[in-house]
Amino acid sequence: QVQLVESGGGLVQAGGSLRLSCAASGRTFSSYGLGWFRQAPGKEREFVGGISRNGDNMYYEDSVKGRFTISRDNAKSTVDLQMNSLKPEDTAIYYCAARLARSGSVSIYSEAYDFWGQGTQVTVST
Repeated sequence: QVQLVESGGGLVQAGGSLRLSCAASGRTFSSYGLGWFRQAPGKEREFVGGISRNGDNMYYEDSVKGRFTISRDNAKSTVDLQMNSLKPEDTAIYYCAARLARSGSVSIYSEAYDFWGQGTQVTVST
């Protein structure tokens, strides 16, 4: 069982930056692949980016490539999402998620993830 708690959301102007953090409980954090998803009002939840168990494989949704960076610290059981050059269309609730992974792959599918945080709101103003 893994419990995930996100933090770091808030209101930022377009072009600004935010860093989201997700802290996990449990002693087997390094066994989990991690992902960030987001859901905007009236839209389905979508994949933002993911990172493999040992952090050597990352994958990003096209619209955030070059702007967002995922990193993890297995010693601290945390995963961060650094978001730069934010746009109003990045406004959403952001969720971190964990999946028990047997390989170093990254999944873009929400159904593949077993545990979810409660979400943190990110609002980007014009």
